[in-house]
Amino acid sequence: MNKLRKGDEVIVIAGKDKGKRGTVLNRVDDQRLLVEGINRVKKHTRPNPMKGEQGGIVEKEMSIHISNVALFNPASQKADRVGFKTLEDSRKVRVFKSNGEVVDA
Repeated sequence: MNKLRKGDEVIVIAGKDKGKRGTVLNRVDDQRLLVEGINRVKKHTRPNPMKGEQGGIVEKEMSIHISNVALFNPASQKADRVGFKTLEDSRKVRVFKSNGEVVDA
């Protein structure tokens, strides 16, 4: 079970976008995430008339390492660490380390 999943609201804790918040769009692999509005770069693209693509400078999001983001806790309005807990009905859920609240309801 992963600590960060698609759809989670995260906050950047290191790098050029430190302090910005965004939602996880998808996991690129085990260690990298694609976060909405974070780590935007300008990519120069060539035109491709066969596909009907126009050339120019395109802004897009690049992946960010999972160690540079933390899950956003809406109760404390801060970044928080994530742990796991098994409930009475033997479900494994994610919890915030600071207050023990369940992340996914």
